[in-house]
Amino acid sequence: MNKIYKTSLIAVLSVVSAMAIVGNAASTGGVTGMMRPLYGTADTAVQKGAADTTAVANPADLGTELSEPTRGSIVDEVVWVVGDEPILMSDIEATRLQGSAEGHDFGDNADCTIPEQIAVQKLFLHQAALDSIEVSESEITQGVDQQMNYFIQMAGGSKERLEQYRHETISQMRQELHDEYKNSMLVQKMRQKLVEDISVSPAEVRSYFKNMPADSLPKIPTTVEVEILTQTPKPTPEEVNRIKNELREFTDRINKGEISFATLASLYSEDTGSARQGGEIGYTGRGMLDPAFAAAAFNLTDPKKVSKIVESEFGYHIIQLIDRRGDRINCRHILLKPRIGQPAIDKAESRLDSIGNDIRAGKFTFEDAVGYLSDDKDTKNNNGLLANSTQTERTSRFHMKDLPSEIAKVVDTMKVGEVSRAFQMVSERGKVVCLICKLKSRVDEHRATIAEDFQDMKNIVLAKRKEDTLQQWVEKKIKDTYVRMLPEYKNCKFQYEGWVKDQ
Repeated sequence: MNKIYKTSLIAVLSVVSAMAIVGNAASTGGVTGMMRPLYGTADTAVQKGAADTTAVANPADLGTELSEPTRGSIVDEVVWVVGDEPILMSDIEATRLQGSAEGHDFGDNADCTIPEQIAVQKLFLHQAALDSIEVSESEITQGVDQQMNYFIQMAGGSKERLEQYRHETISQMRQELHDEYKNSMLVQKMRQKLVEDISVSPAEVRSYFKNMPADSLPKIPTTVEVEILTQTPKPTPEEVNRIKNELREFTDRINKGEISFATLASLYSEDTGSARQGGEIGYTGRGMLDPAFAAAAFNLTDPKKVSKIVESEFGYHIIQLIDRRGDRINCRHILLKPRIGQPAIDKAESRLDSIGNDIRAGKFTFEDAVGYLSDDKDTKNNNGLLANSTQTERTSRFHMKDLPSEIAKVVDTMKVGEVSRAFQMVSERGKVVCLICKLKSRVDEHRATIAEDFQDMKNIVLAKRKEDTLQQWVEKKIKDTYVRMLPEYKNCKFQYEGWVKDQ
């Protein structure tokens, strides 16, 4: 549903990184039998019923028995229970495999580390449910789109090659990622809520580093400021007409009663988040929607009518009203996105290279070119300067790891004042964008000083304070939560105390 929302998820966590909220744990002696085949009996299934998953009095209240698995029918095996939520052997193995594929290091004792990470995630998810934390479909879809675009790029830009490699269709991959991203973002939002009121004063920052030896002061990574000038490749008129004709055909079929709007949305909409809901976006305020989409949606009055074709920054839509409540609206939509051909990409890159050559020849400055030629709304009025927005500050300085990977790769070898050749990247909204960039400033890695790096040092102290707060919260939550695990896990040395209870 990011296809119509203005809001964006700047940095979406992968499933593994979302769960990696505890440090590497070491085992006191190896865990035997951890890699058994996934055999079990129907008795290992968890029966859910309690509304509150904490402080379960005993296994009978939970309706769960954790017995030694037997080689019966081939079903999954419950190895942990946290509250009334099971952790399956398949959950652990899936996390292990995904982590391995993504280069994630679980430490020397993954058999202990992984289930603890999953268990901690379940504690945050449970609290998020109690606190009514929500994640919009737009956020989920945008995260899934970013991950899918990354997968496709890694497969040489070919969806067909990706499907062949993964032995799954694009649709199946999206479906699998959906719930994983939803849970990872719920965990992220819950963690943010728990520490949102924490702050540190300048005096606390100075006190923290006052007696620290010079060679123990943190190293500040290389920091850069980058300006960009973008050109977004445009679809051909023929491609736009193809999209519009398809949407007109959809409207005609709906008006004739041949098929419902919801069915067509489920089958054809390229907003995969809302497509699963028959195109329904849920009750939403005008300010959360793309302006063109909002104008058309809020003008609808008859639920039986279908809007005219609407062009937004995400593509082309038709919309159907479901209901209106005050200043919020619920509607369905179908989104189709024109395909961008390689000739359009080549044309945009060629024009950018020509602009870059003129800048290097001194005909005009990079900043002047941005004002006249760039189509990036976020940077156009600021000389193309990228903004690095976090929860605590908004700055133009980036550590290299915080830049979009495509930009970081180009900037890494540039000199201050240099203008790059044209290259392409995929934006947060899943669009192909062509750009050139200029390295405005660069400060190489160095030991922190209060005078020059106060904000970075403040962030270090603040992060430590937040980490300690979350650590204390998890330990308290464990004490109030029913936890049960198979015997072989009880010898693990976990990061958090309290997992192994008297049972």
